[in-house]
Amino acid sequence: MYAILDIETTGGKFNEEGITEIAIYKFDGHQVVDQFISLVNPEREIQEFVVKLTGINNKMLRNAPKFHEVAKRIIEITEGCVIVAHNSSFDYRILKTEYKRLGYNYQRNSLCTVNLSKKLIPEQPSYSLGKLCRNLGIPLSDRHRATGDALATVQLFKMLLEKDLEKEIIQASIKYIDNRNHKKKLTAILDTAPETEGVFYLHNEHGNVIYLGRGKNIKKEVSKLFLKSSKRAQKISDKVKMLTYEETGNQLITRLKYYIELEALKPRYNLIRKRKLSEKTFSHHHLILVDKGRIPEENSIVLIENGEVIGYTYTNLAYQENHLDVLKNMLTPIENKVLAKNIVKNYLLKNKVEKIIRFQVENNL
Repeated sequence: MYAILDIETTGGKFNEEGITEIAIYKFDGHQVVDQFISLVNPEREIQEFVVKLTGINNKMLRNAPKFHEVAKRIIEITEGCVIVAHNSSFDYRILKTEYKRLGYNYQRNSLCTVNLSKKLIPEQPSYSLGKLCRNLGIPLSDRHRATGDALATVQLFKMLLEKDLEKEIIQASIKYIDNRNHKKKLTAILDTAPETEGVFYLHNEHGNVIYLGRGKNIKKEVSKLFLKSSKRAQKISDKVKMLTYEETGNQLITRLKYYIELEALKPRYNLIRKRKLSEKTFSHHHLILVDKGRIPEENSIVLIENGEVIGYTYTNLAYQENHLDVLKNMLTPIENKVLAKNIVKNYLLKNKVEKIIRFQVENNL
């Protein structure tokens, strides 16, 4: 579970700043499940340059709650969560400083979307939140206000999770889970599985993926696995500590994610069979395969250039689909072109996607 947040402050000397506004979105890896948004009376003057930047002034905060009045709610909504922020060292430091003034030692693990973006979306001209969102086609309103920046960070973090093929973000986030007894453990894990199409990951106590699965109904596939009596299945159920999953929305993305990530992760308990691969191409076509997404207002996208499968992503804005430079920034890239090409070609031989767009590489769509 993640607490994705943004904090606006008074500015001023290091560790003497006060919070003027905070927005926290509790995110389960798929959707926001809780939120807390509030102006905060910092009990100190706001620097003039901050007023010009955020639009928040001292008059607006006269009747706002003071930090000690919202401190309990912040502890509750972030309990058991990893703090996620764009430049998290700043936001986390500010929170710890406010709690220190109250005599409380606030401790959470944290992740920084600046650092993650530099690793997973390399070669961007800027990693400021505003410019990064523009290059990724992520809507950003109320810039330099806690709500607008935090919501944009939610969308950015969701994209980073999709791009993280080696699941390092999730591995870093998994904490020890009380085993209690074997049957209760498996029941608790099964309860977290959705009845939707996608891929799922079974993690050991260290967060490592020990088994990767897929299916039209993730819960049914996990249940079938736990009911098997083979030695391999028993070892999986003994060692598993947590299940995570990614909904895909359609079979093509399921197949792509499954086989590409199987090769990248090499989970200990998957039986990896060699696939027959063909070097046949799409005759140097430039194509966008559009199919249904994970929710009704979303599309899945597979990009093909010069007959090679470049990557896949999801869009919910026509702007993203109509601007190739934006679309490419959003893609989860595919390294094994031959494998991806065979998956897509074999799928299209027997199945249809909602739309195929042909385009010229040198122009926007």
